Order: sequence, then C-alpha cells, then structure tokens
Amino acid sequence: MRSNAVAAVGLALCAALFFTMTYVLNRSLVAGGGHWAWAVILRYLITLPLLAVALPWQGGLGELPAELRRYPRTWLLWSAVGFVLFGLPLTWAANSGPSWLVAGSFQTTVLAGPLLAPLIYRDERRRLAWRSVAIGALIVAGVFALQWGHAHGQLRVIDWLEMAAVVFAAFMYPLGNRMVLLHLEKSGSHIGATQRVFGMTLCSWPFWLVLAAMAWLVVGPPGWREILLAGGVALSSGVIATVLFFRATDMVRTEPTALAAVEAMQAAELLFATVIGATFLGESWPHGYSAFGAVMIMVGIALFGWVSGRSAAGHDDEVRALKTDRGA
Repeated sequence: MRSNAVAAVGLALCAALFFTMTYVLNRSLVAGGGHWAWAVILRYLITLPLLAVALPWQGGLGELPAELRRYPRTWLLWSAVGFVLFGLPLTWAANSGPSWLVAGSFQTTVLAGPLLAPLIYRDERRRLAWRSVAIGALIVAGVFALQWGHAHGQLRVIDWLEMAAVVFAAFMYPLGNRMVLLHLEKSGSHIGATQRVFGMTLCSWPFWLVLAAMAWLVVGPPGWREILLAGGVALSSGVIATVLFFRATDMVRTEPTALAAVEAMQAAELLFATVIGATFLGESWPHGYSAFGAVMIMVGIALFGWVSGRSAAGHDDEVRALKTDRGA
C-alpha cells in the first residue's frame, strides 16, 4: 500500500508539472505579442480532437452520446460555466505579470469545494467544512501577500481586477465540474472521467466558435506561434496532466490520507511556475512579501490535504468528495 501511495504522489507531481504549462505558455504567448483571447479559444478547440484520439484507450464514448441527447441544456450550461467562464478570465489575467502570480492566485480553487458545498448539495455533503475554510483563509492571505509584494505595496485598480479574475476562474471550474457530476448522480448515467471531460469540451465548442469568429473580426487571425503555444497547453494540461491526475486519484481512491496527499501536490504548480518562468521567460523570482505569500499558499494547501485526509478516514462519501475537480 505504501509503495502504491508513493507512486500515486509521484504521478500527481508529474501532473502538476504539466498543469503548470497552462500558466507558463499563456504568459509566453501574451509576452510575445500574441492576443490572450486566441490562447484560450485555441486551447479548447485543439483539446477536443486530442481527447478524441485518447478516447479509444479510455473505454470509448460509452453512454455519453445518449446522455448528451437526453440532457443537452444541462451539459451546455455547466460546460460553459466550467470551461468558458473559467478559461476567459484566467487567460486574460496572464497580462498581470509572472506565471507564479497567476499560478499562486489560482490555488484559491481549494476553497471552492468547501464554500460551494452548502449551495449545490442537498444531502450530508451540504455541511460547511469550517476547518477547511479556516485553512483556506491562510491561502487567501498568501495570495494577497503574493500580489502585494509583486505590486511593491501599491495595488492599482487593474491589479485588483486581475486578481479577482483569477479567483473567479478558480471557483467557476469546480462549480461546472461538480454540477455535471451531481447531474450524473441523479441521471444514473455511467460516464468515466475522460468521457466527462470530452463531453464538456464538446458542449463548450459552440461558445468557443462564436468567440473565435469575434476574435477573428476584432484582432485578426491567430499566428502560427499562437497556434503552437495553445496546442502545447491543450496537450500538456488538457490531455497528459488530466490523465496522470485521474490515474493518481484512482490508485489511492480508498486511502483518504494518500488521496489527500495527491490533492496537495497541486501546490507544486507554484514552484514549477516560478522556476520555469524565471529560467525560460526571464521572469523575476518572488521575493519579500511575494516569497512569504508563496510559502503561505503551499503550507495552506498541505494543511488542507492533511485535514481532508483525517476527516475522510473511514467515510466513503467524504473520500469520494476529495476526488479532484480538475478536468481539461
């Protein structure tokens, strides 16, 4: 069991590295003169065919076609929330500064589950996990310190807007994913993780096509550099990282402490974004308040994983609730 847990944590760490490429490549595209809108639009347009290639090795489409025919509005609504309302503000915020700034701010997503639970569930999961919220406050304080240090203690209106955009995205993603999962519980359809991500990506396509037409008219067509970088995000985050992360959670799905450790590996995204951004994009290293904030965020996520693991021990429903909200 111990070796299985270590292997799962190793996979989760690899997944965090590939998830990090979202922040790094988006920042590279914007810093190189590309338009942020094409970064997110192309990401999801390219992700769909990549997932289609992976599907045969993940059980095929299964019950997904019948599910989409029966509940098209539900899938369209929550795919728009989980992917469109997530991707647009997060990628727009890539203008705000170094990759670690966006990566660190996005870690507020660990608060989404505890805070959204009373609003979306009607069973025992409805309770508010106060310990998780208290630890989340530490993470939020770390995010503020991260932003404060980067702005040298002078946060402008645009800084607040960009920080709010990242936090908004951090809540929209798990909201969309959890509402689809809740719908599947009620409908009784057996849809695997890869099929669910494929279905949500497919249902978000109408919105991305409309946005692509608008972007083409307003800022012109994308260049090859934008296409290649967006393709890199789609492959690394949308396919490789997602498959690795779901595999890691499946390996330890009955071991709450190990599962919580796997979840806590997302804190490594901040470290990876810092090192990669500074090494390859010439970004500044966090220092002063920013460095202190980064440490607070990582400590908060580690505590969050530890508390979640202890709370869920011996409770199958809570173990399932620890499953990651990550998708494409």
